[in-house]
This record gives sequence, structure tokens and C-alpha cells, in this order.
Amino acid sequence: MTKRILIVDDKNELLHLMRRVLEDEQYQVSILQEGRDAISRVKSQLPDLLILDLKLGDVSGQDILKQLKDDHVTEDIPVIVYTAAVLEAEEVTRLVSGNPVRYQGVHVVQKPFELESLLALVQQVLTKPVS
Repeated sequence: MTKRILIVDDKNELLHLMRRVLEDEQYQVSILQEGRDAISRVKSQLPDLLILDLKLGDVSGQDILKQLKDDHVTEDIPVIVYTAAVLEAEEVTRLVSGNPVRYQGVHVVQKPFELESLLALVQQVLTKPVS
């Protein structure tokens, strides 16, 4: 069965580049350029994986992550979060390590990153057995 991925990023170029790379690997990819619709889109699509930029223009990616993990409908969806902001990446890493049960399935990636590395992480996350 084809795995479904939702990417949320306000940067159009990166959004479409990631979409192309993932579709080339036979993933079904949806994109969203505004964070404010992320929660409702995740709830309606229930993707197998969410790839989320932490620095969105209209909403904090960290707030989206917290809301998703607080909702029993979306709490088990794995999330790859990424940012170029070192402090924000460290903050989310502390959040995840401080509550590993709540934030199980959350992976933090620092930008810039190689698309091959992201693809390898996506494959790892999506082939991991559900615990």
C-alpha cells in the first residue's frame, strides 16, 4: 500500500522539491504552504507521516506539533520536524527527550540537510513497525 506523506512548509521551492523527490520514490505526497490549516488537514487525511517546518510564517510548527500530540486522533502519526534555527531545533529536541512517550515518532532534522538523508529518514520511519 502506498504511504501517504503530508509536507507543511511556507517555502514554495523546498516544498515542491521534497514533493518531487518523495513522489519519485512512489510515496503519495500532499503539500500545504500555510501552517494554520495543518491540524485540520492532518485530521482529515491521517497521513502515514508528517514532514513539518518549525518556522512557518503564520503559525509555529512547534505549536502544531504539540496540538497533534495532544489529540488522540493524531498522536501516533510520526513527524519529521526541521528548521534552520539552532535554538529552536535544540528546544524541540529537549521537548522530545523530556517526554519520549508523548513525542514518540518525532524526529528533528537541522537545515540545511541533504535530500538523500531526509529520504533515508522517511524510509526508516515508514518501515518501522508500529509499537
